[in-house]
Amino acid sequence: MDYTQISVARSGEITIITLNRPEKLNAWTPTMAAEQAHAITAANDDRAVGAIVMTGAGRGFCAGADMDATFKTRLDGTDPGADTAHGVGGMPAGLDWVQLLRDSKPVVCAVNGAAVGIGVTMCLPADQIVASTRAKFGMGFIKMGLVPELASTRLLAARVGFGRASDMFLSGRLISAAEAHRIGLVDQLVDADQRSDSDRLDGQDQLVDAAIEVARSYAANPDPQLRMTKQLLTTNMVETDLSVIQRREQELLAACWASPEHAEAVSAFLAKRTPRFRPAPQGTSA
Repeated sequence: MDYTQISVARSGEITIITLNRPEKLNAWTPTMAAEQAHAITAANDDRAVGAIVMTGAGRGFCAGADMDATFKTRLDGTDPGADTAHGVGGMPAGLDWVQLLRDSKPVVCAVNGAAVGIGVTMCLPADQIVASTRAKFGMGFIKMGLVPELASTRLLAARVGFGRASDMFLSGRLISAAEAHRIGLVDQLVDADQRSDSDRLDGQDQLVDAAIEVARSYAANPDPQLRMTKQLLTTNMVETDLSVIQRREQELLAACWASPEHAEAVSAFLAKRTPRFRPAPQGTSA
C-alpha cells in the first residue's frame, strides 16, 4: 500500500507509525485508519519487529475527525470511506480497531500535541500512552452532538475511573497533559523542552525517544507470550469470576511451558546470556 496520510519508519526492532497530515493537525479520516491498520498488520507479520510506536507529525497528534472529509461528507449523503456505515466507530467496514490493537504486538502511543475525540480513543486500546507536556486531551464528542466510540466508554473509565471519565465525556473539555497524567490517562510525561542527542529519528524529539525506550522494554520479550498476556488483560478486565480468570491463565500457562520461547528463556538464564526471541534487526530504515 502507498501511504498518503501516514509515514512508517524503523528503529531497530521498533516500527514507528506517524500520522502525517500536519497541516490539519493530523485530523483523522477513514483513509488514515486503513493505512494505520495496514502498517500495524505489516509490523505484526514481521518477526523482526518487537513493538510499535504511534505518533503525530508537526504540532498535533490528532485533532479529531476531519470535519469536511468525515462529518460534512456524511451529512451530504456520501460515505466518507470504505463503507463506514457498516463499520464500527466510523471505521471502514471490516476494521475492528480495538481488536486490532489488543491482538497486536505491544503498541505505545507518543502523543506530541492535541489529541481530541478519536485522537484519544484510538490510543485507549494501546498498551502505554506517553505524552509531551505540550499535549492536550479532550473527548469532544458531546460538542458535536455525538456519543463516544471504539469502546472508549469502558476503556477510559478503566484508566481514570467512572467519575473522571464521566466528566471528560459529558463536558467535552480539554485537559492538560499534566492533568491527564495525574488522573491516569497518560502513563508517562516527557518534558517538551528536552532533546536527546542519541537515537534521534529524523528530527523526532525526546518524546519519541522515550516511547521507543518503553517499546524496546516490551520488544525484549517473546511475541507469543506478549500477545497472550495482552489477551488475558483484555478478557479478564471485566471478568468477575476469579476461577474463570485462573482457568484462562492456566490454559495459556500450559501452552507456554511447551513453547520454544520458554525453553530459550530458561536456557539463556542458566547460561547467563541474553535470550534470543526474534531475528536480529537489520538496522533503521524508512
